[in-house]
Amino acid sequence: MLPLPRRAALLGAALAMPSLARAQPFPSRPVRILVPFPPGGAADLTARLLGEQMTPLLGQPVVIENRPGAGGNIAAEAVARAAPDGHTVFLGGATIFCANKYLYRSAMPFDTMRDFAHVSRVSVGTTLLVVNAGRPWQSFAELIAAARREPGRITSGSSGLGTISHLSISKMMASAHVEVAHVPYRGLAPGLNDLLAGTVDMLFDGIPAIIPHVREGRLRALAVGSARRVTYVPGLEAVPGMAELLPDSGMDMEFWYCISAPAGTPPAAVQRLHEATVRAARTRDYGERLLPLGFTAVTDDSPAGFTDFIRAQDPIWRDLVEVSGARLD
Repeated sequence: MLPLPRRAALLGAALAMPSLARAQPFPSRPVRILVPFPPGGAADLTARLLGEQMTPLLGQPVVIENRPGAGGNIAAEAVARAAPDGHTVFLGGATIFCANKYLYRSAMPFDTMRDFAHVSRVSVGTTLLVVNAGRPWQSFAELIAAARREPGRITSGSSGLGTISHLSISKMMASAHVEVAHVPYRGLAPGLNDLLAGTVDMLFDGIPAIIPHVREGRLRALAVGSARRVTYVPGLEAVPGMAELLPDSGMDMEFWYCISAPAGTPPAAVQRLHEATVRAARTRDYGERLLPLGFTAVTDDSPAGFTDFIRAQDPIWRDLVEVSGARLD
C-alpha cells in the first residue's frame, strides 16, 4: 500500500484533472462552423473563405459543416443546443436572426437573443432586380410603368415564401404601388432557370447566382435592393439603388452574415472568436474574394456592439415580413 502522503497527492491530482481540462486555452480542438444552406452558395463560400483565414489565427482547423433546411432554423437550432465551449459556431444572417421569428412564429425553435452569444458580422450584400433580356423594359421606371398599366400581368419568381427574394419583391410592390404576380419556387435555381427560359419575367434575389447571366447578356439588371448602389461589384456600378428609384420608401434590402456561438460560451472564448473573426474578415484576400460574390466585408467592434445592432434590425425585418404577408408556421 502506498504511504498516506503519496496516496493523498495522487488523489489531489485526480481531483484536479477536470479543472485542468476545463482550464485548457480555447480552442483546444477543431472549430466547426455550421452553415444553414447547401454547399456552393454565398453563405457556404463566405464560411469557407472565412475559415481559411481563421485557421492560422486560432491554431486549429476550422471545419465547415452544411446543415440546410427550414430557412436556416435547423443549423441555428443545432448550434443553440451545442456545448457552449466555442468549438461549434454558426454562420447566421439577417433573415435567420431577425425575420424568421416573424415567419415561423410558434414553430420557431430558438430565441435569437436568449440562445446565442453573438460575435460579429463578416459580410454584407444585397439583392438584384433582373429581367429576362428579351423583355422590353430597359429601366426600372419602364418596368413599373408596365406593371401599373396591367396589374398582375408581369410575373416575378422568388426563392420561396419568406425568403429575402420574396421580401424584396413585396417591399418593392408596396413602395411602388404596383401589383406583380409572385411565383415562389423551391430555391433560387429553378426560379432562375425559368427566368432564363422566359417562363417568368423578373426576379429579385441575391447577386452571386445572377450576376454571371447579367454579364453574359442573358439578364438585364434594373435595380439593386439596397438604398445605395453596389459600386464594389464589377458590372453593377451604374445600376441604381432604391434611394434613387423609390426615395420615400425607406427600402434597403441589405442582408448580412455573421458568426454566433451558443449562449453560455465563456466570455474569454467569445472574445477569442471575435478577435479571430474580425482579423480574418479584415484580410485583403478575404475581402477581395468576396467581391465577385456581390458581398463586401464588414465587422463589428465588439460582441456587445453586434448584439445591439441585431436588436436595432429586428423591427426592420418584422415590417418586411408583415408587408409580404408570409407565414411559415
